[in-house]
Amino acid sequence: MGETEAQEAPEKSAGLGEIEDLLSDGIKATPPSFVRSILKAAADPEVISFAGGLPNPISFPQKALLESMQRVVAEQGAAAFQYSLTAGLPELRRWIAQRYNERHGLDYTEDDVLITTGSQQALDLLGKVLLNKGDHVAVEMPTYLAAIQAFSMQQPQFHAVELTEDGLNIPQLKRALDAGVKMIYLIPNFQNPTGLTYSIEGREAVRAALAGRNVVLIEDDPYGELRFDGATLPYIGAGHLPHSIVLGSFSKVVTPGMRTGFILTKDAQLLRNISIAKEASDLHTNVFSQYVIWDYLMHNDLDEHLVKIKDLYRSQAQAMVDAMEEFFPANVTYTRPDGGMFLWVTLPEGVSAMKIFPEVLKQKVAFVPGDPFFVDVQDSNTMRLNYTNADCATIREGICRLGKMLKELN
Repeated sequence: MGETEAQEAPEKSAGLGEIEDLLSDGIKATPPSFVRSILKAAADPEVISFAGGLPNPISFPQKALLESMQRVVAEQGAAAFQYSLTAGLPELRRWIAQRYNERHGLDYTEDDVLITTGSQQALDLLGKVLLNKGDHVAVEMPTYLAAIQAFSMQQPQFHAVELTEDGLNIPQLKRALDAGVKMIYLIPNFQNPTGLTYSIEGREAVRAALAGRNVVLIEDDPYGELRFDGATLPYIGAGHLPHSIVLGSFSKVVTPGMRTGFILTKDAQLLRNISIAKEASDLHTNVFSQYVIWDYLMHNDLDEHLVKIKDLYRSQAQAMVDAMEEFFPANVTYTRPDGGMFLWVTLPEGVSAMKIFPEVLKQKVAFVPGDPFFVDVQDSNTMRLNYTNADCATIREGICRLGKMLKELN
């Protein structure tokens, strides 16, 4: 800054308040992402990180995406760089509707699909459209930490419903519904953070509990295409309940960096209001990314690509479970997912995963303590491990280090 500029710069008033005094109640009520802070701590290349929810980079179809980018520029021209529809590229929406109809026996059209900037934007928009301060929302216990973060902006009252191996604790769910819950958020397939999947019976029980209730059901399904074995299970609400929403994403099956997610619902009035909120937020999702994803899907076999991803993740999940069987103490338990990207570890009672995290990090291993996945729990004896972003040998070494630390607690 030059001398003249310095002389003209306004002096700070002695009585000027702090920015904290100007912040909204909503942002003050919203926790920062604990995972983001962990990822910074785990940036050391010597750290074996099971913390991030990261797809394996070797699964990205980079060559095919480059070909799609070149085709989009050559064939779509200015349309790929111009403003576009808030709802998203019609061709991509049509492909999504057809995909879900074929896989799940539903009857979506392109008008039932809204493209979002990743599933995270969908959560943000749903919170804005449906929740006022003090409104009641039911979530799983534990649940996806970024959903807690997104909904917290609206300052709702959370009702945490226990998650079991079959699905939700139904008596707890009914009590939450009787308390006036207007929105329920679930991850029925390979749940983040636990890796659990609702059984057929569990899905039917939730559906029965919601029948006749004026409640919006959100089924977040970014991992549904990543089933290692077995048949695809039906959704709880889609095709059954009137105010039912399914969230999907190309982040786990094509590329996360293009931030292309989507909302599917037959509730036209609800979708219209979500579209209004999106207009106010960003006008529309990145058009070039939408064209590239659509072109990729038109010129490549997604199912063939998914087989490669699932084979990779199946081997990585098995490597982690095998290593835990070998190195973990007998009093430590863990889930065995049938797909997805995560598993959930439960330590002995009284052991805080949050408190042992710094010591484990010193051994060059990172995980996510369970606390951020709960709305009202501190010093949880649980942790989330991601198995998709490390090769099998690295997974084995990381679990060996973690196991040694856990044995020292006994």
